[in-house]
Amino acid sequence: MTPLTVQNAQWSLLSYQLENAVGGSGVSKIDVILCDVTLSNGAAGFGFSYAIGGKGAGAMVAARDISDAVIQGQPFVTPEASWRKVTAACNRTGKGPNFVGLAALDVALWDAYAKTLDVPLGQAMGGEMRAVKVYGSGGYRPNHTGDQTEAQIQMHREQGFDAIKLRLSGTTSDQVLLDRARSVGGDRLQIMVDLNEKTNLIDARYTLDMASDYGVYLVEEPLRARDFQGYRILAERYPGLIATGEHLQGLDEAAPFLQDSMCAAMQPDLAMMGGLTESLRVARWAEYVGIEIMPHFLPGLFVHLAAAAPNLTWLEDFPLLEPLFETMPTANDGMLDAFEVAGHGLLLTEQARKSAKTL
Repeated sequence: MTPLTVQNAQWSLLSYQLENAVGGSGVSKIDVILCDVTLSNGAAGFGFSYAIGGKGAGAMVAARDISDAVIQGQPFVTPEASWRKVTAACNRTGKGPNFVGLAALDVALWDAYAKTLDVPLGQAMGGEMRAVKVYGSGGYRPNHTGDQTEAQIQMHREQGFDAIKLRLSGTTSDQVLLDRARSVGGDRLQIMVDLNEKTNLIDARYTLDMASDYGVYLVEEPLRARDFQGYRILAERYPGLIATGEHLQGLDEAAPFLQDSMCAAMQPDLAMMGGLTESLRVARWAEYVGIEIMPHFLPGLFVHLAAAAPNLTWLEDFPLLEPLFETMPTANDGMLDAFEVAGHGLLLTEQARKSAKTL
C-alpha cells in the first residue's frame, strides 16, 4: 500500500477588525492564520488559528517554515505523529509564536485525516460524538451596570442557556453584578465568573469568598497564568472553584496544575495550546486526575474534542471568529452537536477567503 504524504500546505493571514471591543480584556482585532493541506489521496484539510490583538504574521511565517521543513512532501500517518515532528523542530526556538501558528496546521491535518477515514473529526480522535452543554459567555464586561448585565442574561436565557459567565474586576463593585445576576436568574442559573488575571492573591481571596456566597460555579483566571504558588494556595482554600489554562502553552505548562490539582477545570485555548493534539493530551491527563476540561472559545470545533474527552463538560459560547464562517454549528437549548460530516465541517465564507493574504 502506497503511504500517504502531505502534498501541499498553503498559508494565509486574515486581519479581522471587530465592530466593538469584547470580553474582559477588550479585544478589538484578531489576526486569523489559515492553513490548507492536501494529502496524496486527495483529502483536503482546513485549519486555522488566531492571534488575539493582532501581530499574528510572525506566528504564521514561523509555522510555515517548520511545516515546509518537516511536513510538506513527507509521509503522513496520523496528526499526532506529525505533531511530534513539528514540536521537535521547535526545540531551539521554543513554543511561543511557533505553537500559535502550528495550531492551524494541526487542525488542518486532523480535518484531512478524518476525511480520509470518512468520519467526523471527533471520531477520528478516538471518540464517540455526543452533544455537550454550552454556557453563554459573550457580551459581559466588568464595567457593565446591573441593568446591562440583566439584559445580557435575559438574552442568553431566551437563547436557551441555563449557564452564563460574567466578567468581573476583582473589586467591591463586582457585588452589584453578582447580586443582579442571582436575582434575575434565581438558583437555577449556573453562574461562572472570569477575572481575566486581574487580581493578586489578596484580591483573589476577597473575590472568591464573595463568589462562594453567591453560589458561583467557577472562578476563571483569578491570577496570572503561571503564578503556580498563588494557584496552589487558592486551590487549597477553595477546592473545586478555580479554572484556568487559556494562556498556557503545551502539556508541560499545564502539568503543574494537573499534577498538583491546582484547578478544578482546565481551559485550553486552541491557538495558545498549539491545536487539537496538545489539547487532547491535556484532556487525557486531566481525565485521569479528575479535572474538567472547558475549552476557551470555539465550541463548534471543540465539540469534536468532547467526543474523545469524556471529562469535557462545558463549551463556551463567545461569538468571536464565528462570523467568518459559512458553516458553524450553533447551540440548541443550551446543547451543541457537531455536524454529521467527515472532518470538522467548518468552512470560511467566500468573503473571508478573499480577504486573506499570503505573506
